[in-house]
Amino acid sequence: MTEIDNRIRDLLDADDKEFLGELEADRGMWRQVGDSLTGPMGGWAKLIFGLAIVFGLLLVFCFYKIFTVHEPFEHSMWAISALAVLVVQGFIKEWFWARMNMLTVLREVKRLQVQVALLREGK
Repeated sequence: MTEIDNRIRDLLDADDKEFLGELEADRGMWRQVGDSLTGPMGGWAKLIFGLAIVFGLLLVFCFYKIFTVHEPFEHSMWAISALAVLVVQGFIKEWFWARMNMLTVLREVKRLQVQVALLREGK
């Protein structure tokens, strides 16, 4: 730890230490997913999560059809459909991961705001 970190910890009262301890706790992937399903954009995140499941099932169906059809043209169309669904699935997952990363950055910014405010009060 640096000297500034030690000074900040010395200035914190019990409530602030508890709050910062909660912010600094290691958050696993499932907790981050749960956090991204709440808040002002929680409805959109739930919709996107549901769409990801639907497109995942659609992708499984496309692969099933690729292996069960015998006509070459139909086989090609199911393969192209599977590729298109895979691309859409990738975009959906990218949006969801970007949201999780944004919430992590906001959490860190909030932690820094608390530390700076406490440092300013201590001077």
